[in-house]
Amino acid sequence: MSIFHKLSVKEIKKETKNAVSILFNIPENLQHEFNFTPGQYITIKKEIDGKELRRAYSICSSIKSNSIRIGVKAVDNGTFSIFATTMLKEGDILEVSLPEGRFTLNPENIDKNYLAFVAGSGITPVLSMLKSVLEAENNNKFVLVYGNKSPGVTMFKDEIDELSANHSDRLFVYYTFSEANEEGALFGRIDASTVNFIIKNKHKGIDFDEFFLCGPEDMIDKVKLDLLDKKISEDNIHFELFSAKLKEKDTVVKLDGEALITVILDDEEETFSMKKEKSILEVVLAKGLDAPYSCQGGICSSCLAQVTEGKAVMETNSILSDEEVDEGLILTCQAHPTTDKITIDYDAV
Repeated sequence: MSIFHKLSVKEIKKETKNAVSILFNIPENLQHEFNFTPGQYITIKKEIDGKELRRAYSICSSIKSNSIRIGVKAVDNGTFSIFATTMLKEGDILEVSLPEGRFTLNPENIDKNYLAFVAGSGITPVLSMLKSVLEAENNNKFVLVYGNKSPGVTMFKDEIDELSANHSDRLFVYYTFSEANEEGALFGRIDASTVNFIIKNKHKGIDFDEFFLCGPEDMIDKVKLDLLDKKISEDNIHFELFSAKLKEKDTVVKLDGEALITVILDDEEETFSMKKEKSILEVVLAKGLDAPYSCQGGICSSCLAQVTEGKAVMETNSILSDEEVDEGLILTCQAHPTTDKITIDYDAV
């Protein structure tokens, strides 16, 4: 079951002309429950025009701030993002889930060096990471490469510049703009040449321990491929999609007929028939079960479950590793049964 708490909005700050950051009031009795690891996200539930919406937003606060702040950028046809950036007011109440997510950084008290490539609103989880690293009592270094169209649409630029000035020996920031020539910034989009410039030129004397990629799928694919070509272990490359490119469905399996599905959720089991052509999440929600979900687009991992009997196939999968798929993990918003009997366990993940 997804647990949501009603939280009031403490502060709304305009970050760019079409983006805001939202700070929530966390009651004292919920402070511990809302503890998070840098990189995690919350899910917001809101009814707009009679329709319940759920949207995931990364936390951009540091772990020592004892606060939950998110960044929201308005997107075309984005019902909630447009509402949040134009209509939401301080004092309004939103239903907010507890933090979750696997795109995380644990700022340990040992010397480690981090390199992040982000674009657009992909900065939000990485901002939490770099602030938390700088707060830790160690000599960790953080290099941030941050792509946008222009300085005017760059979320959290003033805050990042201040952090860079105050921690000039540990935080190194490189802006790259695709539609603006700015002194001291790179021009163009983040690609292999950007990766080479940072690793082989600007910081050739640093051995990076972990790499974090966040933003559009095309950018992540290009940077990850180049890092792998440089013999960097895939285990040290972490990524999170903030937008996925449209593509053909991965599955070519013929999905005819029905399957008998058993769903384990909150220590309870329910068995029913479903058409294989429908997604597991779609059917589970239609049955009135309170299964966890957020984006329903295969970008977040809120709807994760494990297949313990039978088999399923996902239409698309950009975030689960081959090893995780072999273990039976599925994104239920993308998954369809391929056997006549299947059991999925939400409690196992």
